[in-house]
Amino acid sequence: MRDIALYHGDSHGWIEVITGVMFSGKSEELMRRVRRALIAKRRVQVFKSSLDDRYAGVGRISSHDGSGVDAVPVRSSLDVAEKAHRDTKVFAIDEVQFLDEGIVDVVSMLADRGARVIVAGTDTDFRGVPFGPIGTLLAVAESVDKLHAICVVCGNPATRNQRLVDGKPAPAEGPVIQVGGSESYEARCRGCHELPSISRQQTSLLDALEADPADPVILTHESLKRHA
Repeated sequence: MRDIALYHGDSHGWIEVITGVMFSGKSEELMRRVRRALIAKRRVQVFKSSLDDRYAGVGRISSHDGSGVDAVPVRSSLDVAEKAHRDTKVFAIDEVQFLDEGIVDVVSMLADRGARVIVAGTDTDFRGVPFGPIGTLLAVAESVDKLHAICVVCGNPATRNQRLVDGKPAPAEGPVIQVGGSESYEARCRGCHELPSISRQQTSLLDALEADPADPVILTHESLKRHA
């Protein structure tokens, strides 16, 4: 990872994004960077979304293997702004996808005043679309590391979060935010990711593209001559 190579000193701030699917090691990587910053004698503040109460609870960032660091739970970007100390050199925010879009402005302002800002979060929701503010954060960050898990179905690199309900793929109409662990989610590749719809009567986009139109209107060179 490039955290040390990119960090040139206290006068230069920037944003680092650690992203990927669940079970890919995002929290572990964020904690690794926090610990290295502490070893370098930097002043560090760590935040996490208060929605994530798994493992050791809302006051601690924890990985699936049980390791962790203390963190301040926040409900919004305003919470982060109000709790950010001017003398802090390194800010770390876990589960950033659960925060509002204002977090983009907050981390940008922190970086503008010289802080190193490390955020970690899932890049896509269970539908496979950008999750909360993560898409914009990826665009404005100086450094992006996308981690992969292993697809539980075929063993290939996993890039999708498969939500499960009673062991079966959750329908697309379900809520976007639903906190859970291995009992509710699996890491899967694009090919093994399933997203059924409750509205079975709807024609899928793929079906529409593959079907021949009933009365197609196709322009040719001859049509130009007829209207000349």
